[in-house]
Amino acid sequence: MVARVIEVSQVADEAEERLSLELYNAVWPHEALTLAEVHSFKRAVVECLDLVAHADGEPAGSAVVAIFPQRRDLAFLLSTVLPEHRRLGAGTRLFEETSRWARGRGLERMEVPVLDDDPESLAFARRRGFVEARREKGVVLELAGVEPPPVEPPDGVEIVSWAARPELARGMYEVAREAFPDIPGLDDDEVEPFEDWLLHEMQGSGDRADATFVAVAGDEVIGYAKFSLTAARPTSAAHDLTGVKRAWRGRGVARALKATQIGWAKANGFEELQTRNDERNAPIRRLNAEFGYRPGVGRIYLQGPPAAT
Repeated sequence: MVARVIEVSQVADEAEERLSLELYNAVWPHEALTLAEVHSFKRAVVECLDLVAHADGEPAGSAVVAIFPQRRDLAFLLSTVLPEHRRLGAGTRLFEETSRWARGRGLERMEVPVLDDDPESLAFARRRGFVEARREKGVVLELAGVEPPPVEPPDGVEIVSWAARPELARGMYEVAREAFPDIPGLDDDEVEPFEDWLLHEMQGSGDRADATFVAVAGDEVIGYAKFSLTAARPTSAAHDLTGVKRAWRGRGVARALKATQIGWAKANGFEELQTRNDERNAPIRRLNAEFGYRPGVGRIYLQGPPAAT
C-alpha cells in the first residue's frame, strides 16, 4: 500500500468550520447540525479545538475536543473519519493532535462517543486504551399515524409553555438542580450558575421557548421538558431533558410533559421524535416504550488516556 500524506490543521475561518461540519454530518447524518449550532456549542464550552484532516489533499476527517464547564476534569472528543479514509492514518493523527491539546491543559482523561452500530470506531478506541463508561440507548417515535395522547397531569398541576410563562425560568433552574444529579451518566456533572445555565442550556440555537413545556403546581415549578431542534433535520425533533422534582416523581408529571411534547410536535408538522437515554435510566426508558418509541441508534461513551506525547 502506498503511504498517504496526512495533514491535520486547526480550523481558522468559517469556510474551514463548514468543511469540518460537513465531514461530521456525513458520518453522523441522523445527528446532523447547522453552523449556527456549532457556534452555539463553542460559546457554551470552556475551551475547544476544531481540526480537519486531509489525506493526499482530500478532506478525510474532522475532530473537536472540548472542555465542558460541567466536567472540567476531562476532555470531550468527537472525532469523525469518512469511511473511505479509515485505517489509513487520519484518525490516528487527529487523536494525537487532540491528545496533545488535552495534555497541554493538564488533562489525563478523555471521553469519546461512538455510535453503537459502528464496531470499527469502537475497536479503534479500545485499541488506544479506552474503556466503556456508559451507554445510551437510542429510540425513535414515528409520528405518522400516531394520535396525540391525552395530557393528564395530576390534580392541581398545569402544563404550560415556557413562551407563555417566561417568568418560570428560575423555577425551571431549581428543577434542573434536582434532576441532573439523579440522571445516570450525568450524575458527575455540575449544574452551572443560573445565568450560565440559562444561556447554555435553554437559549442555544436549537432551543425554543414554545417547544419547552413546564409543569406548575400553584406557584411552584415541579418539572419541565424541552426539545432540541435543528434546521439540519427540520422534520425531526430531539428530546433534550425531561426533569421532575423528587417530591413529584411517580405521579404522572413526566408522562403529562411527554404527552404534551408529542401533541405539539404532531401539530407543528414534525415527522419523528428521537432521544437517547442511559441504559440504567429505567423510568424514562419505560415511559418511552409505553408511548411506542422503537429502538434507534444509540451511543457508547468511552474514557481513556490521551496519546503519549
